[in-house]
Amino acid sequence: MTKILVTGCAGFIGFHLAKRLLERGDRVVGLDNLNDYYDVRLKHDRLKQLKTYADFKFCQMELGDRDGVARLFEVERFDRVVNLAAQAGVRYSLTNPHAYVDSNLVGFINILEGCRHNGIEHLVYASSSSVYGANTLMPFSIHHNVDHPVSLYAATKKANELMAHTYSHLYDLPTTGLRFFTVYGPWGRPDMALFLFTKAILEGKPIDVFNYGEMQRDFTYIDDIIEGVVRVLDNRAKGNGDWKSDRPDPGTSRAPYKSTTLATIIPCS
Repeated sequence: MTKILVTGCAGFIGFHLAKRLLERGDRVVGLDNLNDYYDVRLKHDRLKQLKTYADFKFCQMELGDRDGVARLFEVERFDRVVNLAAQAGVRYSLTNPHAYVDSNLVGFINILEGCRHNGIEHLVYASSSSVYGANTLMPFSIHHNVDHPVSLYAATKKANELMAHTYSHLYDLPTTGLRFFTVYGPWGRPDMALFLFTKAILEGKPIDVFNYGEMQRDFTYIDDIIEGVVRVLDNRAKGNGDWKSDRPDPGTSRAPYKSTTLATIIPCS
C-alpha cells in the first residue's frame, strides 16, 4: 500500500481526496490545524467520516511548526505528499496578511524540507487560478507569464510554484502544482459564493454583488477536481527535454517540475 500525507485533510478538497485515496486502498495520514476560518464543526464532521477508515491517521498540527512537521516526516515515512493546507480566501488577506505568510510560505517550506530529506517520490500541491492575476489573455494557460498577482493570497501561491521549482531543480524532487478554479460540491466551504447565495435566498435577504455585477466566475465540481488530483499524483512530474533556457516555458522545466490547471469549466456570469 502507498502511504500518503494529505495536509488540510479536514478541509473541503482535502476531505474528499483523503476519502478517495482510502477507498482505493492507500494509507493516509491527514494533517490539519482545525482553525476557525469558518465553522469548525463542519471540519470535525468531515474528519469524523475519515476516522471510520482503519488506514487513516489524523495529526492536528500547524503547518508552520517546523520541528513538528520534520518529526512527522521522519516517523511516518511517506511515499507521496499532497499539500492542500493553506490559508484560503482573497478578501481575508487584506485584513490578516500574516496568516498567509505563516501557513502558505513558512508552512510550505516545511513541507518541501520534509520531502527533500525523506525521499518523497512526488509532491503535489495546491496552487490557484488566482495566480493569473492581472492577466486578461483568455483562455488561461500554464504557459502564460503569471508575474502580476493582485492579492497577497495569489502572491503566496505564485511563491509556492517558485519554491517548488527551486527544490525540483536543486534536489531532483518531482513536484506538480495544481491551479484550481473555484471548487464547489457537497461538504463545500460555507464562505464560498454558492453557499452564500443559497443562504441569502433561504433567509429572504439580498445577495451581495461586487464590481456592479461586471464579472464572470468559473466553477469546478469537486469530483472532477479529485479525479484530476489522483491522476496527477500517480504520474510523477518529469523534466521537459525540449525546455529552452533562452525561451523559458513558465509551466515546465528541465527539472522534474510542472504546473497544471484543473478545471471542468461551468461559466457563471
